Amino acid sequence: MAKILFVMTGADQWTLADGSKHPTGFWAEEAVAPYRAFTAAGHEIVVATPGGVVPPLDKGSLAPELNGGQEAADAIAAELASITAIQQPIKLEEADLADYAVVFYPGGHGPMEDLAVNADSGRLLTAALESGKPLAVVCHAPAAMLAAKRADGSWPFAGYRLTGFTNAEETQAGFADKAKWLLQDRLVELGADFQEGEPWAPKVVVDRNLFTGQNPVSSAPLAAEVLKALN
Repeated sequence: MAKILFVMTGADQWTLADGSKHPTGFWAEEAVAPYRAFTAAGHEIVVATPGGVVPPLDKGSLAPELNGGQEAADAIAAELASITAIQQPIKLEEADLADYAVVFYPGGHGPMEDLAVNADSGRLLTAALESGKPLAVVCHAPAAMLAAKRADGSWPFAGYRLTGFTNAEETQAGFADKAKWLLQDRLVELGADFQEGEPWAPKVVVDRNLFTGQNPVSSAPLAAEVLKALN
């Protein structure tokens, strides 16, 4: 059994370009599907957030139309409520990489607000990448990579093949013209080899020990790829 660190957002609002606040948090499927896969394989999950706050759920992620109907949405909500690790997070700033075999970042728009500028998260991401341990990041969570840098100031993810929530998906979600910046653009500007799949279809990219998923439906396939690396 391995211990897996889930690094999750503590932000319940996302500041848009006009200064308005949009309710946000983490995306239910992106936490629940990997949690289910990892724990079914016998692994232990520890959740860390900035300051140790309980990660807020983006309530929009429980919409019936996004979960295959009301019954499925109710089921994921019930499963989420049963995950005590999410209700009892440790402080991200106190997380020790040496204690964990995998680092996993669920998404939602929340990371665009807090983890994108969180130096503790940036240091953890850099250390995880350099450690060779599986580092998995899905959907909007690659925003956290923007805060990562090496001691010489260089960006550790430059040249890596990776994916994340695309400009096309942000446009279809209705936020591309409202956001301060777009995730795909920022990652490309920093030097990532961004791999864009079809909107809303599962896509997982693995480059060395970096595992990334494009969108919510990529979270379960992403966890499956990480489990292969652990075996």
